[in-house]
Amino acid sequence: MFVRMSAAFAAISLLSSAALADNAKLTDPQIAHIAYTAGVIDVAAAKQALTKANNKEVKAFAEDMVRDHEAVNKQALDLVKKLNVTPQDNDTSKALSKQAVEKYDQLAKLSGAAYDKGYIDNEIAYHKQVNGALETQLIPSASNAELKGLLQTGLKIFQGHEQHAEHVATDLK
Repeated sequence: MFVRMSAAFAAISLLSSAALADNAKLTDPQIAHIAYTAGVIDVAAAKQALTKANNKEVKAFAEDMVRDHEAVNKQALDLVKKLNVTPQDNDTSKALSKQAVEKYDQLAKLSGAAYDKGYIDNEIAYHKQVNGALETQLIPSASNAELKGLLQTGLKIFQGHEQHAEHVATDLK
């Protein structure tokens, strides 16, 4: 219950951060930084899960997260290099990073089945949060067609992650 409530709070916090709440037009460098930061956060969470999880499905899911998010982040880095764009830190990416540290600390205190459930519940909430931000803010705000295309591809992958996490969660009950 606590994990779900804190995940829901994290989702609300991202969507109400200064850059998104005021419907401020995000720039492509800001969008690139938010998207990259979200991927780095999920890779770090998955690496924690690889060391702490007991359930084989949870570990397999975490391996998928590392592989997929590192691949998308590599594509993002290649794109910003090609476009000669420097990703720009912003309130949203800072809020994501701060929330991630808090979540890692919470999950680090769990073990066994409680950790497995906490990690997967957080992954469901996190992917809902990021997918929602991609759909409603990041993709519509992107000016560059290649960046928009990469975000759309990422969204499809991350929607699959959300579904995969929901499937794993049903097996943990």
